[in-house]
Amino acid sequence: MPRLLLIDDDEQLGPPLAAYFKRFEFELVHATRPSAGLALLREGGFDAAILDVMLPEMDGFELCRTIRKDSSIPIVMLTARGDVMDRVVGLELGADDYLPKPFEPRELLARIQTVLRRVAPAPAAARQLRFEGLLIDLDRHAVQRQGEAVELTGTEFELLAMLAGAPGKVFSRDDILEKLRGRSAEDIHSRAVDILVSRLRRKLEPLDCIHTLRNAGYRFAGVRA
Repeated sequence: MPRLLLIDDDEQLGPPLAAYFKRFEFELVHATRPSAGLALLREGGFDAAILDVMLPEMDGFELCRTIRKDSSIPIVMLTARGDVMDRVVGLELGADDYLPKPFEPRELLARIQTVLRRVAPAPAAARQLRFEGLLIDLDRHAVQRQGEAVELTGTEFELLAMLAGAPGKVFSRDDILEKLRGRSAEDIHSRAVDILVSRLRRKLEPLDCIHTLRNAGYRFAGVRA
């Protein structure tokens, strides 16, 4: 049974949400303070984390940054309704997805299922994409840059695999959002893709393999090894 960690100071949110997720064979553990949540994460055994932005001790952004120092666990941020800046900052810090409050439990469940699918090991035989200075193992969700392991979030890996799977092909922002989110991108700020690409580029430096085509999108420019 997948285990989820909710870090939100609303004590009334945890019990009904845990009951709802249990119906779909998810265990949800609720921590009301970041310090307690970090302690639970250090113990291990969680498959994804759900972070509220407004928290005591430290806000959700600082908490996300702290988690990302040691872990690539999928993270979904809960943000204020309509606050695009919250979403942008969360993505820049390494969150995999975001959901505005108030939210329907059904939608949160769908977002969690999506980010977990991104990090699930592939059942097929070993598949690798090899480029000069870059190795992408599609089964192990592992990446090596010039022989060194690169730590990517599930979303970052999915984006890299999508681009590298079709070198030279131009993917628009809507193409990428629909692929990563599995649904129409109408209600998603297009800035999200730019942020994900920027994060991925930084992690792949000094390689310059993801190119921007003005008013068109992005393409992978790696050279096959």
